Amino acid sequence: QVQLVESGGGLVQPGGSLRLACAASGFTWDYYAIGWFRQAPGKEREGVSCISSSDGGTWYADAVKGRFTISRDNAKNTVYLQMNSLKPEDTAVYYCATGPFRAVVAGLADYWGQGTQVTVSS
Repeated sequence: QVQLVESGGGLVQPGGSLRLACAASGFTWDYYAIGWFRQAPGKEREGVSCISSSDGGTWYADAVKGRFTISRDNAKNTVYLQMNSLKPEDTAVYYCATGPFRAVVAGLADYWGQGTQVTVSS
């Protein structure tokens, strides 16, 4: 059974940092990309970042380029999203998801986690 469990969300002041983690199990880790998405109240879900399983290639949404960094620890089957210089508009529920790289970037992932809340506020 595929499981994706997010952690690391919380309340942070503008300009602060958080690191989200997505622990994965139940599938062949090496074959799938892992992506991060977010959904703010009243808004559609949007892609944030994605990392390939094969070559470690990455994709970032323009809104987070230069501030967020995605990485993966294959020994721990975990993907991280380091978020720096956070802004109030980054407030959302953040989800991780898995599937083929291009599908994940397009928001068409095969499996999704339950999400973790990130709130950026003073």
